[in-house]
Amino acid sequence: MTPHPSLKNPPADLIGGEWIPIPGEGICSTNPARPGEVVWSGGPAPEHAERALERAREALPAWSGWALDRRIGVLRRYQELARASAEEMAHLIAIETGKAMWECKGEAGLLAAKVDITLEEGPNTGRSRVTAYDVPLNETKSGRCWFRPHGVMSVIGPFNFPAHLPNGHIVPALLTGNTIVFKPSDKTPAVGQRLAELFQQALEEAGAPAGVFNLVQGGADVASHLASSPKADGVLFTGSWPVGRKILEANLDQPGKIIALEMGGNNPAVVMPSADLHQAAVEIVRCAFNTTGQRCTSTRRAIIHESVAEKLIPAIVRAGEAIAIGDPMSETPVFMGPIISESAREAVFAFEKKLANTGGEVLLGARRVEDPIGGDASGWYVSPSVVRVPRFDLDRDDCGCDEELFGPLLRVSVVKDLDEAIEQANATRYGLAASIFSGDPGETCRFLGEARAGCVNVNCGTAGASSKLPFGGLGWSGNHRPAGAFALDYTAIPIAGMIETGDASTLAPGMTLERAWLG
Repeated sequence: MTPHPSLKNPPADLIGGEWIPIPGEGICSTNPARPGEVVWSGGPAPEHAERALERAREALPAWSGWALDRRIGVLRRYQELARASAEEMAHLIAIETGKAMWECKGEAGLLAAKVDITLEEGPNTGRSRVTAYDVPLNETKSGRCWFRPHGVMSVIGPFNFPAHLPNGHIVPALLTGNTIVFKPSDKTPAVGQRLAELFQQALEEAGAPAGVFNLVQGGADVASHLASSPKADGVLFTGSWPVGRKILEANLDQPGKIIALEMGGNNPAVVMPSADLHQAAVEIVRCAFNTTGQRCTSTRRAIIHESVAEKLIPAIVRAGEAIAIGDPMSETPVFMGPIISESAREAVFAFEKKLANTGGEVLLGARRVEDPIGGDASGWYVSPSVVRVPRFDLDRDDCGCDEELFGPLLRVSVVKDLDEAIEQANATRYGLAASIFSGDPGETCRFLGEARAGCVNVNCGTAGASSKLPFGGLGWSGNHRPAGAFALDYTAIPIAGMIETGDASTLAPGMTLERAWLG
């Protein structure tokens, strides 16, 4: 296949500094807005996974032995390359994911920004989190904490943010001296390859050892090998809970391997009587339907106090109905592009039907969009869905409390008070993001303390986390390895030691050792 104009190489894996073509059609990514348009096509070579791990291992001593300033220089050069290619990266993200162009430009801009966030030296962020320090213990003895890399990191990326999310793992991992084997989602191989090209160019220009950064395309079999191999010292994964569970199971006998899991969400937004209803409506609709509902932080459940439900719910429905849907490349701005695949679209219809059959009231039905702005009906377009459900209850399966639908479907329930709101908000084994809309400081304080989620927001939506803060979730959403500003925490091992500078070899009670015995 002729490479996409944004790519410098034909479809290929990168192993030990060498681009190895992988012709074929085993993986074929197409433009969700025009499914007949092939973006990238290649034939995965699963055996490359093992070779990539080996080459990453070979490069590790030299790369980790580089002075920190030299590794920082590589990241600064990568930052320059990412900035210079941001426009073409945004275009590539748009045609491979179907995301609206304004979202794609935002994602492309985050690549360079991650370097600054990683290198910040202020308190609680950036390099300060992995900076060696000394602690005096007594007159002659001190304690020291320093940091060293885990080793070879397997980075397994998602399709919804195919550049930004793996970038958030890779930049800190390289800073702390790890080597990388990166497997992009098989839905977004082109973006993954372009990201690899940028990192590899920066590494080559600096004269870094071959094999510091490796790329292996493939599906579940390749991901499984990279996640379970004893040749990998860490697994940095972004994806779904079912896959994350398999990664944990595959490593039960490898407790020394660092595993950072960023997984899904079933995120609630609570609205109380004192809320600014316009603000609440805007944020709930934005966070439920941006990225066509394909964010782990998307608002899945709106939990609304009965005193404002009659005003707010119809407004949410009307706003959802009015959303501009179309081709990401359209001259007319659109809010939602197509969903990632036909099967993903069918899943929206199936979930809506399930809710309707178990007591849900469809307030706004999902439909195939036959007249997308700037596009045609062949694309995988789907309109938003809003379904009112009786309540969210873990003891019942009819409202999908533990089902993450990756699509533009919002469930709504009505509650009598804050107690019931918190109970329903926590009625899920996921725990990524939650929001409360309220003008009452007491209500917000209580929600902040009781909402079981890793990201808890006040008067703003669940989607749109800041990279200057930690990011991660509880339960099925993650394993307490916050990413974002805290990503350096799981890319380096804290090493503790004590250093004696005097003669403090005092014999303990019951010990005898004469100096003369030493000759």
